[in-house]
Amino acid sequence: MHKGSLPQSARAKKRTFNRRTAIVDIGSNSIRLVVYQGPARVPAILFNEKVMAGLGRELSTTGAISKDSMELAVRGLKRFYRLCEEMEVDSINCFATAAVRDANNSKELLKAAREIGYDVAVLQGEEEAELAALGVISGIPDAKGIVGDLGGGSLELAMVENGKVLERFSFPLGVLRVADLRAKGKDKLKRQVRKMLKKTGWEKQAQALPFYLVGGSWRSLARLDMFDSKYPLPVIHNYEMEPRRARRLVSRLAQLNKEKLKNVPGLSSSRIPTLNDAAWLLSLLVRYLQSSKMVVSAYGVREGLLFRNISKQEAVRDPLLLATEDAGTAQARFPANSKLLGKWIADIFSDDPVEWHRIRQAACNLGDVAWRANPNFRAERGLEIGVHGNWVGITGPEREMLGQALFTSFGGGNNIYPGGGQLASEEATKRAICWGLAMRLGQRLSGGTRNPLEQTQIRKTGKKLELTIAGDLTHLYGDAVAKRHGHLANIMELEPVMTAI
Repeated sequence: MHKGSLPQSARAKKRTFNRRTAIVDIGSNSIRLVVYQGPARVPAILFNEKVMAGLGRELSTTGAISKDSMELAVRGLKRFYRLCEEMEVDSINCFATAAVRDANNSKELLKAAREIGYDVAVLQGEEEAELAALGVISGIPDAKGIVGDLGGGSLELAMVENGKVLERFSFPLGVLRVADLRAKGKDKLKRQVRKMLKKTGWEKQAQALPFYLVGGSWRSLARLDMFDSKYPLPVIHNYEMEPRRARRLVSRLAQLNKEKLKNVPGLSSSRIPTLNDAAWLLSLLVRYLQSSKMVVSAYGVREGLLFRNISKQEAVRDPLLLATEDAGTAQARFPANSKLLGKWIADIFSDDPVEWHRIRQAACNLGDVAWRANPNFRAERGLEIGVHGNWVGITGPEREMLGQALFTSFGGGNNIYPGGGQLASEEATKRAICWGLAMRLGQRLSGGTRNPLEQTQIRKTGKKLELTIAGDLTHLYGDAVAKRHGHLANIMELEPVMTAI
């Protein structure tokens, strides 16, 4: 991938870690700048902005990018480049997709971009499909099924399994082109989708597999579905829908006007004009593929590009654990303690289902993130970070468990947090409360420091919850610690015992 270079300030030259990388995505519908900083595997987003230039809007009729779209795009690119300079970005990755690939006057835009300072890579269709699929793998490591990336000018499809991208295809069927097909007759789009899928050879191979949704138009459809179904979490990544919901969205959009759609939380008004076309295409795809479910990915081509550029060792790291560890380290009083806390409580929860172990460790990684908050609102701060954090590699029920553990750990008591328990099972919620109480005990015993956790041990022995403390640290077992020890033992139906060694 081509990278642009920026004049480096003295401060930027001194920054040897936490490099800032910008990606400028010149799409058929929008042009977007995203600036990242942090661990290469899961960098945090510092800035995100788009310009709805509509480069592909007139391609099907004129074969060219319109003058208005061209001017809007150039203005946006100039703004984005200047912002990168002001943010002291270390490098810019700039790529263009279907509209620039197909327009007969795209050289004009590419020339303007070069004059601004960009080195633009024009992605071919299969490369775009691969990057979208890598983005899904990055954010949903166990993804297995068909990735569909709907842009303005094209639709990319790819098969993923075991962290690898298998077959991939690109078709000139972006959301800006669907309307023209539908206008030619009610069956024109159906025939085109059937013809397209036949080329993939997936008639049997793709049956009963999940369909992963990538792209702003499909994410907007998911926002509408979340609103209709009263989904309790306003987090789009890993949101799941049954296949029949795609056809339901077609019917729902026929009933809603633009004003009503504007009331849907998180739904961009710029996406509203194309929602109906996006819904029709989605309903046909999941019907003909016989998809088992639809899963939304907040990650796509941009994140796929970042994922492709990291080492194999980094690529296999758990994105949830890495991101929570990074966030916890940045916000903790004593950073080394948060990760150790997970090891300290692990023994008493060894019988947890294997898939819960990483959620428990993620909670411990974040076990000190709320200490700066007003004491009366620390539980709410922990809950907000756990449930609404920008995490990937985590499902809705797991988010509830993470939020519940932090809510309890920061003083929320034995209660389910307000609005909680809707996605996670009763068993899972109760277990998360136990995690939170164990974390709360460990933090009180150690004062948030490392040494007391290294020289103490908590374990279940028969019907006892035994806290073993090295002799010279027994004075740390004060009234507040004893109270929390008893609280945890009580909810686990055990007897609290402190043993000095």
